[in-house]
Amino acid sequence: MKPTIFGFTLLFAALLAPNYAAAEDAAMATPQYTYYTLEPDITTNYVTQGKRIGYLRLQVDLMVADPDLIQQVEHHAPLIRDAIINIIGQQPEARIKSLAGREEVRQLCLNKVNELLIAETNQKILTELLFTKYLYQ
Repeated sequence: MKPTIFGFTLLFAALLAPNYAAAEDAAMATPQYTYYTLEPDITTNYVTQGKRIGYLRLQVDLMVADPDLIQQVEHHAPLIRDAIINIIGQQPEARIKSLAGREEVRQLCLNKVNELLIAETNQKILTELLFTKYLYQ
């Protein structure tokens, strides 16, 4: 029996079928990161040396791995905003003004917000919390 073009096509299709399914599964497993920006920007105080008040204005973007979680982030935005303001209000001037300190504050905010969201929703929602604008005086 001689192989035909039709036979080769069928064999080729059969060999590729599992690869298409694997590629589709990989696409479904890959996170589809989405961002939510807290609006308006957060403007709050911190204590400077000499007990003067310093001002910090920042824009916060929240990254989630699944676009369906944005509704929950939006619903809990006031809780998130309050947690960030409370953390910043407790920071010394040196931490607010240094790059290493800014990263420490960002990590504190991420951890606290995730802790609060886990208590509210029973799941870790945020992948990352970013300061996309950071102005202090």
